Amino acid sequence: MFTLFPGMFGGVLGESIIGRAMAHDRLEVRLHNFREHATDRHHTVDDYPYGGGPGMVLKPESLFTAVEAALGTPPSCPVILLTPQGKPFQQKDAERLAQFPAFALLCGHYGGVDERIRQHLATEELSIGDYVLTGGELAAMVVMDAVARLIPGVLGSEESPASDSHTTGLLQYPLYTRPPEFRGWSVPEVLLSGNHQAIARWRRRQALLRTREKRPDLLVKADLTEEDRRFLNEQEP
Repeated sequence: MFTLFPGMFGGVLGESIIGRAMAHDRLEVRLHNFREHATDRHHTVDDYPYGGGPGMVLKPESLFTAVEAALGTPPSCPVILLTPQGKPFQQKDAERLAQFPAFALLCGHYGGVDERIRQHLATEELSIGDYVLTGGELAAMVVMDAVARLIPGVLGSEESPASDSHTTGLLQYPLYTRPPEFRGWSVPEVLLSGNHQAIARWRRRQALLRTREKRPDLLVKADLTEEDRRFLNEQEP
């Protein structure tokens, strides 16, 4: 992680699933403050944009030097720039990144980064949404969390990620736990039946209905079976 504000990661790296994974050596996160590689007396990492305009721009020198010092020349792993101009980050990206032994995240800040960082240092660009943050640190935390939970041993159950929303191309089915009745609201009988085939069928159909209700755009890309399509057609009003 290459950032100007490593302190922002303290809570995320020390708590919950990520904290436990690091404590048990399932996950390693290295923070590099690239301001330490600035060579002037004020440790300057930004400057006014050529051509004028608002905001400040991250200079290329310290970020290039920091990345090359940590990862070599050329870098030994993917180098990902977090930017609103990047490709939208999706579950399939998390799954892809989880296959790498390591990858680096570049946290931009201020008004943007010098274009030479984008062109000659970053190997790809990712965005977590169509909005602008004050810096790339929060986006980096999102990417890190989404990838980390796919690493074997990080979650308590190896099956958990397989049923997550978006992993199958659909939203997740409704979840219930004890008590079986609360304030008059009962858990669906099929979930209490012990019939695993019936439960799997119910969950698949509920995922289909929930996706159609909340994110119908996902159905266009989802890998649907003939039975799925027939079920959805039968549910049309």
